[in-house]
Amino acid sequence: MGLQLQNVIPWGRRLEEYLRMFDLSSADRQLSILDCAGGPASFNCERTRLGYRVISCDPIYQFSTAEIAQRIEETYPTVIEGVEANKENYVWKDVKSPAHLGEIRMMAMRQFLEDLPVGIEQGRYIPAELPVLPFNNQQFDLALCGHFLFSYSDFFSQEFHIASILELCRVAAEVRIFPLLKINNEPSPMVEPAMQELKARGYQVEKRFVPYEFQKNGNQMLVCRPA
Repeated sequence: MGLQLQNVIPWGRRLEEYLRMFDLSSADRQLSILDCAGGPASFNCERTRLGYRVISCDPIYQFSTAEIAQRIEETYPTVIEGVEANKENYVWKDVKSPAHLGEIRMMAMRQFLEDLPVGIEQGRYIPAELPVLPFNNQQFDLALCGHFLFSYSDFFSQEFHIASILELCRVAAEVRIFPLLKINNEPSPMVEPAMQELKARGYQVEKRFVPYEFQKNGNQMLVCRPA
């Protein structure tokens, strides 16, 4: 992997947010889950403590805990300043302000950092990246991909998106991708072409509303499964 840490802006979310972003039911929570492009989220840590099965993959896991922690400290002020400058793009309901957002994200990322060393030893954090994953066919019941595919449509091609979704479909019985907006809050132009391509290949694909909205109008996910 050729990832350079200085090109990464780590930003982690909590279990409670995952449950709503991906509309995870009580039955879903019992499944074997892959969190793809999981970054410094506390989802893995919190789920593991509750006794559930989860593996997270992200190229950032090739770096040490200290290196990731330093990068979080370096980029945190920039992220908060960016949110503050674009406050109108967000729904300030559960999260009250940019400062409150920062507190929530730092809490999640600190949990991740504390869990990372033991998680690496236990094989719960795997340094890997789309569009090629080191997992067996249908190894997971459910693959989640949050704030990566479609979010970075300006940086990754349509071909990359389709190849990545197909790879997630290879390793999991169902794939959920959230949100369907770019990071600037504009709708991703790659969603509809990706849906058409996946349907042409025989997959069941649908947009589904979820009980989570922080980016304005960012309350939909893409669900894909074999026909």
